[in-house]
Amino acid sequence: MTTIAIVDYGMGNYHSVERALRHAAPEADIRLCKLASEIDAADRVVFPGQGAMADCIRTLDEAGLREAVVRAARNKPLLGVCVGEQMLFERSEEGNTPSLAIFPGQVKKFQGPAFATLSNGEHSTIEHLKVPHMGWNPVRQVRPHALWAGIADATPFYFVHSYYAVPADAQLTVGVSDYGAPFTCAVASENIFAVQFHPEKSAEPGLRLYRNFVDWKP
Repeated sequence: MTTIAIVDYGMGNYHSVERALRHAAPEADIRLCKLASEIDAADRVVFPGQGAMADCIRTLDEAGLREAVVRAARNKPLLGVCVGEQMLFERSEEGNTPSLAIFPGQVKKFQGPAFATLSNGEHSTIEHLKVPHMGWNPVRQVRPHALWAGIADATPFYFVHSYYAVPADAQLTVGVSDYGAPFTCAVASENIFAVQFHPEKSAEPGLRLYRNFVDWKP
């Protein structure tokens, strides 16, 4: 039986993730894990997060789980969700917070006006962005990946966020959405896949992504 650890460090919607995973993979052994030893023992790891970046990093360290997450990122399938994706990068503009530095890149805040591209190639300001960005947005699959299996390109997923990852390596980006301008909303490398949106709030496509994660053999 596959054991899936959901990293429980006090800053995530763990029970929603747990319910979605149980629905998507009823045969799996899904556990909310507060101990590094439990994460180390699991076959797969889901790393969710919500709230302010500085608080997430602080509580992760206080829970003694930073190194367990880093170890998991090195040697087993890991799925980052929302701030769990952002924490994989080097630093966030939110409080100028250093993070786990598993991926090269920064986390930046949405700001400024939204633009519409005119037929002559110029731009026209149409509205200021509302922050946080909340709601359903299509996700364009810019690179094939096993976790996109059975999910159509441009399928909408549910977002709630004010910040987004900007990878230093463009090859990390496997999914893009638009809010004022295109932004990276899914990244992947070897045994890691991470998304800015919430699969557990994204109906059947979100459940399919969780199922794909359970079946994934990186």
